[in-house]
Amino acid sequence: MSQTIADTIHRLFVELHQNPELSNQEFETTKRLKSYLQQANIRILELGAKTGVIAEIGSGSPVLALRADIDALPIQEQTTCEYRSKNPNVMHACGHDVHTAILMGAAYLLKAHEKDLKGTIRLLFQPAEENFSGALHFIEIGALKGVDAILGQHNNPNLTINQMASCAGPFSANVDRIEITVKGVGAHAARPETGVDPIVVGAQIVNAVQTISSRSVSGLDAVIVSITKFQGGNTWNVIPETVEMEGTVRTLTPEIRAKVKQQLKNITENIASALGAKAELRWFDGPPSIINDAKWVEFAKQVAKHANYEIVDFKPQLGGEDFAHYLHHVPGAFINLGSQSPYAVHHPKFQLNRDMIMPAVNYLSELAKQALIQLAQDKKAGGN
Repeated sequence: MSQTIADTIHRLFVELHQNPELSNQEFETTKRLKSYLQQANIRILELGAKTGVIAEIGSGSPVLALRADIDALPIQEQTTCEYRSKNPNVMHACGHDVHTAILMGAAYLLKAHEKDLKGTIRLLFQPAEENFSGALHFIEIGALKGVDAILGQHNNPNLTINQMASCAGPFSANVDRIEITVKGVGAHAARPETGVDPIVVGAQIVNAVQTISSRSVSGLDAVIVSITKFQGGNTWNVIPETVEMEGTVRTLTPEIRAKVKQQLKNITENIASALGAKAELRWFDGPPSIINDAKWVEFAKQVAKHANYEIVDFKPQLGGEDFAHYLHHVPGAFINLGSQSPYAVHHPKFQLNRDMIMPAVNYLSELAKQALIQLAQDKKAGGN
C-alpha cells in the first residue's frame, strides 16, 4: 500500500473520531464519506439513503457487498487521546469509525486495481446500527439488489491487532426488548389488604423470569432475560396502582426465541392473575441472530491466514448486530479483527490500537478480490 493511501485513511479515521454523529443523524459523516469516495473516483449510487453511502467498484457479475457501520453512541468520551471527540456526549465508543476507515482504505486499494476485478464490489457505509434500523433501511432501498454475498467486520478489543475470529452458524444474539405493565389496586400503605400491590406482583415476576434460563430451556442453550427498569409509586405511604418494567431477552436460535417469548408471557400473566392483578407483556423484535455461512467463514479465515492473522476460536456472543438482516437475504460472514483496547466497546474510555487499521485494510481488500473469484467459480459450476 502506498504511504499516500495510508496517510489518507488515518486522516479519515481521526476526522470520524473527532466528529461522531448519532444514529440517523450522520449527515456530516455522509458528506465526508462522499468526498473521500469522489476523490478516488469511486462511483456513488444514489438510492435514496437518508444518511450513509452506497458505492461501487468494478462492473458486472458477480456482486460482493462489503459493509461498515458509521454511527456513534451517546457517550461522553473520557480518553486522553489527541483526537478525542469534539461533540459533547457523543463518541465513537464502538469503533464504527475504524470500521468505516478500514472499508474506505480497502475501497481505495480495490479502485487502484479495478481493471483486475472479476465482478463488482458494492460498498455499504451503513448508518444507524446502534438503534438497529440502518440495515433494514438499506435493504428497503435496494442495497442488496443483485448481491451474491456479503461480508462485514467489527473490531474486537479482546483480540490483539494480529488476530481474527469468526464462527459458522450463530455469531450474535436475537436482541429483543420487553415491556411489562402490572396493574393492581392502589391502597394506603398501612392497609395493604384493601388493595392489590403491583410492586409485590412485579417483584415475583422479576424473580420468576430468571427460572426461564435455568429451568425452561436446556443448559446448552444460551438465554438471558434481564429486567433493567422497574418503576412504580411516587410516595412512601401509598401503594401504587401500576408498575412498569422494561428489559431485554437474548437468545441464539429462532426456536429458543419463540419458546422464551411464550414462557415469559405465561409467567407474567399467570403470576399476576394468581395474586389478583393483571399484567401485560409487550414484546418488540430486535435484530435476529447473525447466522454465518460456514463456507464464507472458512474462506475468510483462509485469506486471513495468508495475511498473517492468527485465527482465534470464537464462541457466539449475546450482543446484537443488525448485520444479521443482510444474511436473511444473501449468504455471507461477519468477522472480528483485533483492536487491542484495555476497555470494552461502549465504554467512555474505549480507545483502540490504530495499528490495526492498515493490516485490516490490506486483508479486507484481498478478501474482496478473492471472494469475487470464488463467486465467479461458483456461478460457473452452478451453470454447468
